[in-house]
Amino acid sequence: MSNHTVYIIVGPTAVGKTSFAISLAQHLKTEIISADARQCYAELNIGVARPSLEELSQVPHHFIASHSVNETVNAQVFENYALAKADELFKTHHSAVMVGGTGLYIKAFCEGLDLIPAIDPAIRENIIKQYEKLGLRWLQKEVSVKDPMYWAKGEQQNPQRLMRALEVVLGTGASIVSFQIKNKITRPFNIVKVGLELPRAQLYEKINQRVLTMVENGLEQEVRNLTPHFHLNALQTVGYSEWALYFEGNLSKEKVIENIQQNTRHYAKRQMTWFKKDLDITWYSPNEINAAQII
Repeated sequence: MSNHTVYIIVGPTAVGKTSFAISLAQHLKTEIISADARQCYAELNIGVARPSLEELSQVPHHFIASHSVNETVNAQVFENYALAKADELFKTHHSAVMVGGTGLYIKAFCEGLDLIPAIDPAIRENIIKQYEKLGLRWLQKEVSVKDPMYWAKGEQQNPQRLMRALEVVLGTGASIVSFQIKNKITRPFNIVKVGLELPRAQLYEKINQRVLTMVENGLEQEVRNLTPHFHLNALQTVGYSEWALYFEGNLSKEKVIENIQQNTRHYAKRQMTWFKKDLDITWYSPNEINAAQII
């Protein structure tokens, strides 16, 4: 059995993961690897609730502002980055802390990813154009016909997942389901998963307040500065995409804020649905947990 351990802190957005991860890392005298698919972009700050400069100064963080929105960052990139960083940390530390709400990134780190071959980018670009033109019903019909195996068990209302399934079947001729790993990879270190959760009403109130604070802190200007990058995948995300209609004069600022709050609540719900399927996670209230409890 390895004497190295990665403590992974998960949960929905705004639940309090950052502050607990910092206290845990300080207790362990180690460093933090972020598992957030948006905080890794240097150009995104307020809208992704990146840890403050004060928080970042308390414990060294990795995969924060480490990439540009012009770079391709995905679960495979994260897996390679995080495994290399953990290996580096283990040369001088007994443990490491990982924290984030991107379930697929954490799954990739713990178990590895499905071995799907590289797909011609032109295929995805064409699918995106067709989806933007013809909508979700077109996408659902295409997947149901071309990959009935995925359609029978996949997320039928999630356009990103549907586009990925269609991309794979068009690019490889095989269902995305057929590429899924049958045996999980076993990592050469221990993994302890800790989940933080709050009653839904309490979490949603924190989310609503956080969005208001983001706006007070200058979110509108941050997004306005990024409008030349709106076509990039990194900007197709909650907190940023909602501003497009406002900048065009077709939506009020109040409605933008309301939409961000609603979309963030929906995102938090999807995060909990993902994490609750992982039976290796032990759940705590952020108000009642301390570092000593889980070590």
